[in-house]
Amino acid sequence: MVGVPEPHTGWTFITNHARVLAAIADNPNVRIRDIAAHCRLTERAVQRIISDLEQDGYLSHTRDGRTNTYRIEPDKVLRHPAEAGLPVASLLSLLVQDETERVRKPVAR
Repeated sequence: MVGVPEPHTGWTFITNHARVLAAIADNPNVRIRDIAAHCRLTERAVQRIISDLEQDGYLSHTRDGRTNTYRIEPDKVLRHPAEAGLPVASLLSLLVQDETERVRKPVAR
């Protein structure tokens, strides 16, 4: 079982909402527990973020047995006025691509 992630201090460039959305974009059937471990958040924090994203129409889900399948609304525009008109898909293309490249690259020794 995954424990509570180590705390993070200081600021970061990417919000927790963007991290959770990117994890879902990478795997629409991902479990909340796995999102929490990947994003270094608690499961409760991930549940709140998913609820925020669903409430504002960025995300929806369907339930099949014990599995959730998430659907991101790629054309929904980002909320901040500085990103006016920029769709979620543009942000995710950067985040998911970067994560994919990071996983593929061998560690330098």
